[in-house]
Amino acid sequence: MVDRGASRPYLNPAMTELARRISDCRLCADRFAATATRHAPRPVAWFAPGAKVLVVGQAPGLRVHEAGRPFADRSGERLRDWMGVDEATFYDRSRIAVVPMAFCFPGYDGHGSDLPPPRLCAATWRTEVMATLAPEVTLLIGGHAQVWHMGRAATAGGVRATVARWRDHAPAVFPLPHPSWRNTAWLQRNPWFEAEVVPAIRARLEEVL
Repeated sequence: MVDRGASRPYLNPAMTELARRISDCRLCADRFAATATRHAPRPVAWFAPGAKVLVVGQAPGLRVHEAGRPFADRSGERLRDWMGVDEATFYDRSRIAVVPMAFCFPGYDGHGSDLPPPRLCAATWRTEVMATLAPEVTLLIGGHAQVWHMGRAATAGGVRATVARWRDHAPAVFPLPHPSWRNTAWLQRNPWFEAEVVPAIRARLEEVL
């Protein structure tokens, strides 16, 4: 059983009042208690007004839930490599905001697979959070983020097709596959992503940051 909801060392004075309200959210407590992990909510809110880059993922994984900061896992290592930034830059809220489609780890199903982000989270918080941000560059990781931000017409064909059309949205928006190491086979089948998209992202972020 994972229950670290009472411990919130990731809170600090740089957080906005909205982020504090999100960190106190317990709307999904019963939902998470019914999952295979039976964990308590621990929202990971990592943003501040003025950030020039917005990273939108799906939802925190178990390691992020335990660490209390976004992408504190191997996926984060790969994402930071794609972005060409170090940890200090990535975790500087004044420069990079990380706002997933759900702020809490959704838990695992009975087969050990990640559950999808609860829609209740985005319905409750997302519009308010987006109103506080005005990023120059937005990185949309995975289908949930891409559909919400780009719409279904722009994401027709799924993640691969959406990412392949990246030039239609750059330099303001870059759709990405998930940086999970489980996606290594996807990257091997689609070498154009690291050959074309990653250099464009790095160049744009170097310009902005």
